[in-house]
Amino acid sequence: MSKILFVMTGADHWTLADGTEHPTGFWAEEAAAPYEAFTAAGHEVVVATPGGVVPTVDQGSLAPEVNGGQDGADRIAAILDSFTELKNPIRLEDVRLDDYAAVLYPGGHGPMEDLAVDATSGRLLVDALASGRPLAVVCHAPAAFLAAVAEDGTNAFAGYRVAAFTNAEETQAGFADKARWLLETRLVEAGLDVRVGEPWAPNVVVDRNLITGQNPASSAPLAAEVLKKLA
Repeated sequence: MSKILFVMTGADHWTLADGTEHPTGFWAEEAAAPYEAFTAAGHEVVVATPGGVVPTVDQGSLAPEVNGGQDGADRIAAILDSFTELKNPIRLEDVRLDDYAAVLYPGGHGPMEDLAVDATSGRLLVDALASGRPLAVVCHAPAAFLAAVAEDGTNAFAGYRVAAFTNAEETQAGFADKARWLLETRLVEAGLDVRVGEPWAPNVVVDRNLITGQNPASSAPLAAEVLKKLA
């Protein structure tokens, strides 16, 4: 049994371009699907958030219409209910990378608010990338890459092939014209090679030890790639 670190947003809102706060947090499937896969394989999960705050689930991510119907919504809710580690996170500031075999960042709009500018998370990402251990990041969580600055001032992930929530998906979700910035655009500006897949379809990109997924549907395939690397 190995320990896998989930680094999760501590934000419960996302500040839009007009200054209003959109209620959010983490996206349920993006935490639940990997948690189910990892624990079924015998691994232990530890949750870390900035300041050790209990992460907030985006209520929209629990709705039947984004989970393939009521049965899917009930299943995701049941997994989150069993995910007791969510209720007892450690402080991100206290994480020792050497304690973990892999690191995973679930998404949701929350990381756009806090992890995108969190220097502690940024240093952890730089170290995890350099360590060679599996580093998995899904949907909006690649926003955290923006805080991962190398010693020479460049982005530590520049040149890496990645998947992330796309401008097309943000447009279809109704937020592109409300956001202060768009994730795909900012990642490209930082020098990352964003590989855009079909909206809402699974798209997982593996580049060395970095495993990234485009959207919620990519969460389970992303977790499977992590398990392959840990085998």
